[in-house]
Amino acid sequence: MSNPYDPNPYSGSYGGGVPQPHPKGTTVLVLGIVSLFICGIILGPIALIQGNKALREIDANPAAYTNRQSVVIGRILGIVALVLSAIGLIITVFYGLATPNQ
Repeated sequence: MSNPYDPNPYSGSYGGGVPQPHPKGTTVLVLGIVSLFICGIILGPIALIQGNKALREIDANPAAYTNRQSVVIGRILGIVALVLSAIGLIITVFYGLATPNQ
């Protein structure tokens, strides 16, 4: 029989508790969304790096965290923003080299 004064009624013999959202999940998602519109060449890699780190932590202990999908979406948006920014930079440089100077 469990102790009625136990501070965590969900803790049992398996040692688990109620899964919580990963602390960086919302941050990665917001960085990914913002990187699509503002400064993707800087915010995109930050979302990607933070997302990879959070995913490693989530995958190491999947029963502890609930927002893996938010981290994945933020990471993918960071990748998309980075690719779009790189394409834009390449087009800008190419256009600058292709136009004759006045």
